[in-house]
Amino acid sequence: MVEPIWHNRSFFLLLVFLPLLAVTTQQVPETSITRFQQYLRINTAHPDPDYATAVFYLNVLAKSIPNLQTKTLYLTTPEKPLLLVTLPGSNPSLPSILFNSHLDSVPAEPSKWTHPPFSAHKTEDGSIFARGAQDDKCIAIQYLEAIRNILTTDPNFKPTRTLHICYVPDEEIGGFDGMAKFVESNDFKQLNVGFFLDEGQASVTDSYRVFYADRSPWNVVIKAVGIPGHGSRMYDNSAMENLMKSVEVVSKFRENQFDLVKAGLLLNSEVISANPVYLKSGIPSNSEFVMNMQPSEAEAGYDVRLPPTVDPDLLKKRIAEEWAPATRNMSYHIVEKGPIRDRMGRPLMTATNGSNPWWGVFKDAVEACGGKLMKPEILSSTTDARFMRELGIPTFGFSPMKNTPILLHDHNEFLMDTVFLEGIKVYESIIVSLTSFQG
Repeated sequence: MVEPIWHNRSFFLLLVFLPLLAVTTQQVPETSITRFQQYLRINTAHPDPDYATAVFYLNVLAKSIPNLQTKTLYLTTPEKPLLLVTLPGSNPSLPSILFNSHLDSVPAEPSKWTHPPFSAHKTEDGSIFARGAQDDKCIAIQYLEAIRNILTTDPNFKPTRTLHICYVPDEEIGGFDGMAKFVESNDFKQLNVGFFLDEGQASVTDSYRVFYADRSPWNVVIKAVGIPGHGSRMYDNSAMENLMKSVEVVSKFRENQFDLVKAGLLLNSEVISANPVYLKSGIPSNSEFVMNMQPSEAEAGYDVRLPPTVDPDLLKKRIAEEWAPATRNMSYHIVEKGPIRDRMGRPLMTATNGSNPWWGVFKDAVEACGGKLMKPEILSSTTDARFMRELGIPTFGFSPMKNTPILLHDHNEFLMDTVFLEGIKVYESIIVSLTSFQG
């Protein structure tokens, strides 16, 4: 039986995006906004991100720009494609430039949004509301729009270094089927990457933020065991008693770290955060708990984030001796969800001084188009950049959003159209400077 043509996914996608092929030939600012809105309307939120449609759309965009080459990789399953876009350079022997944007986004709760989170609704003041508007579908389109503008202004433009853009899956859930697989592939090794640019965060000031490191996430589970028994008995070292003592110790550690931030001595990203995410104990009975029984087990889970400036072995020693001492019938389990040292044993940080020539090129490019950079920071969360720093590749996190509230993973995530368009101009300067760098 022949499948009806309207049931064919590729045909359906072509119908959906056929109007795009027409508008991409128009060189007016509004078309950049339109393409941004169209991408935002593709629901790539977990737990069921529509990667296929997103990659199809970006592939169409890239192919509408002269000289761009595309390649779709399937490093795990057909449901998790990775799109690689390439602007060839005149000297392929030089290490290449690689820009990154992740395809996926976190879930949204529509009832808590002013506008539907996948409508890309644009208000009269130019605010574009959508999940992923800041994190990080903006840079995905800005990369391509910047290249389009460069080639429109100078059709003969030929970069010295090759520029690649990768659109990867699963960043929001750890990147283990995305960037982690990509950096181990032959396709990546053939790119000969010399510099990597990834996502950053919005700035509430008139200056852009740039990040030279990420914090590394640990999932820490602390367990306590003790004698079970009647709720009226006073046991020594009961499971709940020991767990509550541990919670107090961790809370005091967290308070001390937070005091450094509140006093202005360190940034939030420069301290170790230990945030409780769950407590579990009790004897369940239907939908409630048995109130006259003391449980024999109890546990607590923490989201711990380590800046690369700390010694992870010292924190492990603290956990073993203070947070979960075996002398109180306690144990712990740590899941390290990313490296904190590169393959040479060095902290995962990229230099922002004269020892790193890429820093000067990047900084000058931002300033050349009228932008200003804040003091380089450690990102408080974690991105795919850590996989590049582990390889020793100079890496910065940067998203050109200034005078913008930080709304990643928040309700009513939005980006102003003027901020988006200005970001394209910033990337034009960055792309020309990085790809022309001979050093």
